[in-house]
Amino acid sequence: MILVNTDYISGKELETLGLAKGSTVQSKNFAKDITQSVKSFVGGELKSYTAMMNEARDLATKRMAEDAAKLGADGVVNIRYASSAIMPNAAEVIAYGTAVKFK
Repeated sequence: MILVNTDYISGKELETLGLAKGSTVQSKNFAKDITQSVKSFVGGELKSYTAMMNEARDLATKRMAEDAAKLGADGVVNIRYASSAIMPNAAEVIAYGTAVKFK
């Protein structure tokens, strides 16, 4: 499965199959939330939350690729990501793009 954020794949003629998407909602455990809250007072990177968002993007991307595979896709083009707060200390990440098949 080829995943790109461009609207083409070099050297391939593409047939559009439809929207492929994947999402997840993630949060950190209570202990991590406390340590990160303290860190936010003094400034700097909240590494625990950075790791959480990286894990969330990876999982959303994996789920998007699985969704595309169900459509019979060879790849996904024009991939985009979005995130939003669902509740305090929890975020949704969605990955979406156009599932394509090589002609």
